[in-house]
Amino acid sequence: MEIVPDDIPRRSVQRSARLASLPLGFASRTAAGWGRRLAGGDQGQISADVARRGAEQLFAVLGELKGGAMKFGQALSVFEAAVPPELAEPYREALTKLQTAAPPMPVARTHRVLAEQFGRGWRERFREFDDTPAASASIGQVHRAVWHDGREVAVKVQYPGAEEAVMADLRQLQRFSRMVQPLVPGMEIKPLLAELHDRMAEELDYRDEADAQRTFAAAYDGDEHITIPRVVASAPKAMVSEWVTGTPLSAIIRAGEPEERDRVGMLLARFHFSSPARVGLLHADPHPGNFQLLSDGRLCVIDFGAVARLPDGLPYELGHMLRLAVEDRADELLELLRELNFVLPGVEMSPDEAMTYLGPLTDPLRTEKFHFTRAWIRGQAERLGDLRRPEFNTGRGLNLPPQYLLVHRVTLASVAVLCQLDAEIPLRSVFEQWQPGFRA
Repeated sequence: MEIVPDDIPRRSVQRSARLASLPLGFASRTAAGWGRRLAGGDQGQISADVARRGAEQLFAVLGELKGGAMKFGQALSVFEAAVPPELAEPYREALTKLQTAAPPMPVARTHRVLAEQFGRGWRERFREFDDTPAASASIGQVHRAVWHDGREVAVKVQYPGAEEAVMADLRQLQRFSRMVQPLVPGMEIKPLLAELHDRMAEELDYRDEADAQRTFAAAYDGDEHITIPRVVASAPKAMVSEWVTGTPLSAIIRAGEPEERDRVGMLLARFHFSSPARVGLLHADPHPGNFQLLSDGRLCVIDFGAVARLPDGLPYELGHMLRLAVEDRADELLELLRELNFVLPGVEMSPDEAMTYLGPLTDPLRTEKFHFTRAWIRGQAERLGDLRRPEFNTGRGLNLPPQYLLVHRVTLASVAVLCQLDAEIPLRSVFEQWQPGFRA
C-alpha cells in the first residue's frame, strides 16, 4: 500500500517553527552583514547579498508551507513596487514566483481528492488529464485537461488540510507581524494579515468561487475588452473551468513594450472599477498571477475565490470624498471624513493634513493622464510610513470603517499593479465613468 505524505504540513508547532524562521533568519543575516562591513567588505554588495538570501528564504518557507503562509506571500507580491530600490530585484523575483508556483502535491493525493469530489468515476468526465500541475498556488493547484466534450479545461484541486493550515498560518503570522515587518519595508503588515484572515473562509469552498465566476462570466459575455472563463463543473474542493492561453501579466511587467503596458493598465483599471456596477461584485485578489493578455487583445481574469459583494456598486461616499480632494475643497473633505467616521473622535486634524494623506488615491486623478511608477508608489509608502513625518501621525488618527476596508485595500493593490506595469493611463476618465460620486 502506498503511503502518501500530507501535502501541507499540518502540525501547528511544525508550521510555527518554519514561520518563525523568517524574522530570525533575516536578523541573523543582517547581523552577519554588519560583521562583514566592519571587516571592510563592500557595503552595497553585502546589502544586496543579504536581500537576495532573505528573498530566497521568503519564497522557500512561504511556498513550501502553502496555506495561509503562501496566501500572505501572494498578497505581498502585489506591493513589491513599494519595496526600496536596494531590495527590489531579489524580492521582486521571489515574490513573483509565489503568484503561480509552489511545490505540487503527489499524484496519488490529487487523484484521491478528485475521487472524493467528483466520484470514483471522475476520469470518465475527461478525455485527457495531465497529472503534472500547470500551476500551484496557496490553497490548490491547477491541472490542464480535456473535458469529455472536447473542451480544454483547467482543473483546480484544493490541497488536503488547506483549511486548518490557512487559518493557523494567518493567526501565527499576526503574532509575528512586528518581527516580519522588516522583511517587507514600506508595507503595513498587520492590517493586511487581519483582512486576509477575515476573508479566507470564503476562498476555501470552491462552490462559492464557481458561483462568483459564473456571475462575472455572464456579465462580461461578449465584452470587447474583458473575458472570463466559463465554469464547467464545481465541488467544495475541486473546480473545472475553460482553459485559456495568454501572456501572463508578470511577463508583461518584466518585458512588455510601453504601449502594451499602457493598454493592459487601462484594461485592469476598467475591470476593477466597472465590475461593481456591472456585476455587483469586486474581484478582490488583483495580483498579477490572476491576469493574462490574450492574442485578440482582451484581458482574461481568473481566480474568483476572493470577491467583495457590492450590490449597489462602489460606495458613493468614496467618490464624493475623492472629488472634494481633487478640487482642493479641504474643509468640506475633513467635515465629510468626520461625518463618515474616517477621523477618530477626539482626534485633532487640519484640513491640509487630511488632503496630504489621501495622496496615493488623489494624485492619479488630478491630471488627464497619470504615469504610475515604482518611484512614485515607493515615495508614497516612505512618506506615510516614516515616523518622523507629520503624515505618520495623521495616519494614526484616521480610521477605515469596516464597510470600506476591502474596497480600499483592493484599490490600493490595483494601483500597485499599475506601478509594476509602469503604465501611463487616463485613470480619471475611468473614475468619472464608473465611480459614483466622483463625476463633477
